Amino acid sequence: MELFSLIGKTALITGSSQGIGYALAEGLARAGATVILNGRDKKKLSKSVRNLQKIYPSTLSLSFDVTNYNEVKQSIESYFSEAKKIDILVNNAGMQHRAPLEDFPLEKFEKLIQTNVSSVFNVGQIIAKRMLKSGGGKIINIASVHSKLARSGVAPYIASKGAVENLTKGMATEWASKGIQVNAIGPGYFSTPLTADLANDPEFNKWLQRRTPAGRWGELEELVGTCIFLASSASNFVNGQIIFVDGGLTISL
Repeated sequence: MELFSLIGKTALITGSSQGIGYALAEGLARAGATVILNGRDKKKLSKSVRNLQKIYPSTLSLSFDVTNYNEVKQSIESYFSEAKKIDILVNNAGMQHRAPLEDFPLEKFEKLIQTNVSSVFNVGQIIAKRMLKSGGGKIINIASVHSKLARSGVAPYIASKGAVENLTKGMATEWASKGIQVNAIGPGYFSTPLTADLANDPEFNKWLQRRTPAGRWGELEELVGTCIFLASSASNFVNGQIIFVDGGLTISL
């Protein structure tokens, strides 16, 4: 399946020490890409890299805080100084904090926006500059069903993921004619460290099964195919889209 092959490509996945990011990194490696894991917890990152290297020895790592523009720039420029490349960027780093909006701590709001939105700008801009010089590339932002839908208790997260969807459109508008395809994946409910509290809540599980046409949580592996599509030449005329992988959640009442 040459259209979907990533052989010879290099992909950086932010926030990939665990959860969705790690699953996507493993999937891109399986499709032939050399993957670069990223995280700010160096101990956790090293463990994840070692695990993936057992199967894909070419796996690399870059440890930086996606919310710190100067740190991102320094780390990525150091990587490129060795005549290396990045063909695919997956902006996956994110966080969640649940609280009633009237009691939501300001510091948590600011940190959430920095982690979920500023990181997409920070890493996206720095990598895009290199892609523009090399003739193009693929940027995949991780949005959410909350880019379209709202639930109580997570209003700032909803705002952040709405911003990711619109930033994706802006990036695509700016760079599509220059060879960079920018799109987003909107996951539904998947069991990860960010959703552990919900996964352990019997009432939420009952609600989710009734609310989702597929009647269940998603499996992380079910995000991989969409990511490979958006990272490969199969999506060369796909620009500014958000593809929901949500069991039908966003199309049903």
